[in-house]
Amino acid sequence: MIESVVQHSMLRQAVEREKVELHLINLRDFGEGDYRQIDDTPFGGGPGMVMMAGPLFKAIENAINKVGGEEDLRIIFPSPQGVPWSHNCAKENSAIKKLIVICGHYKGVDERVIEKYVTHEYSIGDFVVTNGEIPAMIIIDSVVRLVPGVINNIESALTDSFAMDLLDSPFYTQPRDIEGVSVPEVLLSGNHKEIDKWKQDCRAKRTKEKRPDMWENYIKINKSELKDE
Repeated sequence: MIESVVQHSMLRQAVEREKVELHLINLRDFGEGDYRQIDDTPFGGGPGMVMMAGPLFKAIENAINKVGGEEDLRIIFPSPQGVPWSHNCAKENSAIKKLIVICGHYKGVDERVIEKYVTHEYSIGDFVVTNGEIPAMIIIDSVVRLVPGVINNIESALTDSFAMDLLDSPFYTQPRDIEGVSVPEVLLSGNHKEIDKWKQDCRAKRTKEKRPDMWENYIKINKSELKDE
């Protein structure tokens, strides 16, 4: 699954440009017994399976050796009890030299893995997905795109929604008119001051209507500035 995502996303470009190194570790390589077991039933009873500590201990130690030790290293576990993942989280982690991301499955992982190794837990939202590769790839993709040299125009990434305090403004391209719907005249005016004002007004309107939580936070942060205006 991860290889497929990498090959069909910006991650492949990042690897080819040697801006990041990506190592995939198959937990089955560290499984126990003839069947390479990596999960078992939980102590205390209950439905579902739990990923075993033994294979994960070995796999994580292997990963630590691959990245050259624990210096400037974070070990991330996507988890419902983690900090909500955000653009700021992605930005913060893009400055970390080495990241190990654990892909959970089933009911989760043996708690001793978290206690011994995990440095950061993040949640991608209040919902459940079928496997840990999905949140892991969301985290990795949002981090890697902020690494210098991965995106051709880093300014584009820095002005996306969530990179700023407001949602981004609408965008238009050719043709100027399609089925009677035209591009806003201000974007064709060449007046960059008016264009910037239009974009900012659109950002404010969109955020206020579609993300009132963001708008409320924006108002709090910029209260004194807005009052002066």
